[in-house]
Amino acid sequence: MLDFDTAQARLAARGRAPAGRETLPLDALYGRVLAEDIIAGLDLPPADNSAMDGYALRAADAAAPGATLPIQQRCFAGQAPDPLLPGQAIRLFTGSVIPAGADTVVMQEDCREDAGRVAVLAPPAPGQHIRRRGEDMRAGQTVLVRGTRLGAGHLAVLAAQGHDRAPVFPRLTVGILTTGDELVPPGQPLPPAAIHNSNAPMLAGLCGGMGTAAPLLRHARDDADATRRALAELNEACDLVLSVGGASVGEKDLVKPAIEALGGTLDLWRVRMKPGKPVALAELNGRPVVCLPGNPVSAFAVFTLLVSPLIRGLQGRRDVLPPIRRGILDTSRPVGGERDDFLRIQAAQGAAGLPRLTPHTQQSSGALGSLAWAHGLARIPAGARLESGAEVDWMALSDWLV
Repeated sequence: MLDFDTAQARLAARGRAPAGRETLPLDALYGRVLAEDIIAGLDLPPADNSAMDGYALRAADAAAPGATLPIQQRCFAGQAPDPLLPGQAIRLFTGSVIPAGADTVVMQEDCREDAGRVAVLAPPAPGQHIRRRGEDMRAGQTVLVRGTRLGAGHLAVLAAQGHDRAPVFPRLTVGILTTGDELVPPGQPLPPAAIHNSNAPMLAGLCGGMGTAAPLLRHARDDADATRRALAELNEACDLVLSVGGASVGEKDLVKPAIEALGGTLDLWRVRMKPGKPVALAELNGRPVVCLPGNPVSAFAVFTLLVSPLIRGLQGRRDVLPPIRRGILDTSRPVGGERDDFLRIQAAQGAAGLPRLTPHTQQSSGALGSLAWAHGLARIPAGARLESGAEVDWMALSDWLV
């Protein structure tokens, strides 16, 4: 069997960034992937400004306890103050430009104003409560890097630098092919021996959560021609195709021969992981096809751990492998086996600083309810037999599925 880390590395390496790009307005950039570095054209703040509502003055003029100074001017944010005269103060507000000649701001809580004069209740320190020009960003500095998936904070940086648009990679298109005569769409009555198709909506949701375009869904019955037609349609329309089931060697495993009939090459793996042993990576017309196991829990685990790095790479993202966390196993029985075991766990605050990881009571590949319950997947290395209290790696879904 192929070890898990090798399988993950192979799929991540196939995730090459798209060659194209498009420039979009600011209000269409959320969730998109930046296609080039953004260089600051402005210092931010553009001038020294006040961090408080208060009074700008020279610290030396208020060194004596209870010093009172005449108020020269009242200056709001957005107004240009006059130069400060010696022995006087200028009333200003948060964001107001610091007047020339002032070296400190005394916040209003430490002052008392009366009849056009301000009493400074405690001697101020030079430089207090002043935001310096360029302390946030300097002109010429790289403020956003290529491959960043843009969130609200990134949009704020773009706007503050005066950008009303930015170049991004095209949104990744994903096709999802489910197969099998036994699968019935949700909402339709179930004939005997049939089950509802849970893989299609699950995988569509996982792709959407990672910022792809709305996935194109197709279902093929257990028929060679139907499988080949559906696969060809998805491959032509999409950057990546995910097939579910049908890629093994059984009589009704028709995805592998369909890929080969369409001229593709397929590398079928048995990965040393549980759940999710059967995985295949194919190349068809220059685009990747990943064949996932048909069991929904296994498909979920393979998508999270193996496919999500591939998707991030195909989107042009800079960091394709999210962080791996550490936690303390809290289990009522020993865990581990011959394959890397990825337990569905919930994480809670632990006593020693690391979170406590509690496995779901049902770890079979058929326990769908555990997917809605879990916070992440805890890795039990192949060949290990771990008791409660062992420190292990775990992958938070909130890190890996975005």
